[in-house]
Amino acid sequence: MNSQQVHLASRPEGTPSADNFELVSVALPELKEGEILVQNTWISVDPYMRGRMIDRKSYIPPFQIGEVLEGGAIGEVVQSNNPDFPAGSKVSSMLGWRSHFVSDGNGLTLLPNTPLPEQTFLGIMGMPGMTAWTGLFRIAELKPTDTVFISAASGAVGSIACQIAKMHGCTVIGSVGSEEKAQYLLSLGVDATINYKEADNLSQALADAAPQGIDVYFENVGGEHLEAALNNMNDYGRIAVCGLISQYNATEPQPGPSNMAMLIIKKLKMQGFIVFDHWAHYSEYAQQMGQWIAEGKVKYEETVYQGIDQAAEAFIGLFEGKNKGKMLVKL
Repeated sequence: MNSQQVHLASRPEGTPSADNFELVSVALPELKEGEILVQNTWISVDPYMRGRMIDRKSYIPPFQIGEVLEGGAIGEVVQSNNPDFPAGSKVSSMLGWRSHFVSDGNGLTLLPNTPLPEQTFLGIMGMPGMTAWTGLFRIAELKPTDTVFISAASGAVGSIACQIAKMHGCTVIGSVGSEEKAQYLLSLGVDATINYKEADNLSQALADAAPQGIDVYFENVGGEHLEAALNNMNDYGRIAVCGLISQYNATEPQPGPSNMAMLIIKKLKMQGFIVFDHWAHYSEYAQQMGQWIAEGKVKYEETVYQGIDQAAEAFIGLFEGKNKGKMLVKL
């Protein structure tokens, strides 16, 4: 049997293009004792993967040219020589952009028996949801009285963070890049939205939306958004730095905010985080989020591309604002 795989053909300079990726067919070995054959049904594309396309030392090794791109995936065991993973069971993995793979089970997780669609374990029940929850509670120490500003607020992480903060009693302001996304956030109960593409002065737009200032900033964008947040933070405010998507495709170092002195003046706390460092708390998150979804308190959106040959296009679409909620590829 062959596996259709997406390999990194070259390292992107600036925004990735289709030429940076190559769809190849790779022969799979026969199953040995203890091994399973998995057919992926869903794969995830995520902004953090752009950083792995740069050949540099980071919290996770870079992708290698000519090798398959790794990422979150959901698959079905179609053949098994391993009693822990019987045929027909569903598994999650980080073995991403491929149609099939052979595994001894290492690094695979059986999906729980749940009425939720399996792909939610790549979105609201997976890393993006866990990231939102971790950033708000474990990093920003969210309080019900907080006014919270969230950038990239209609994305996979941002839209969940908005809803969690609202359920916690907070006032929530979300930044988005279109009127359609702004309306989506308002339908989720967000108190105010900012279309940063139409704002003449983002800092002033935030001040208008939050005249009493903001206590928590959930950072997904960087650059002008961080500068605006610093200008509008209240004393002892907290900034959880999840991502800096505005800088991922930069071809040269970007200037930092000109107002970093606000960290001192306002006695702010600003902390970056990687969600995998907090994965020991996943069961707590999953139980709570599963309950919220069952009670209808949380909604989730998915943008779905069809076919592994569309994986690169879906990934590139993340940087063009084409996703509302979680970006997924259905195989």
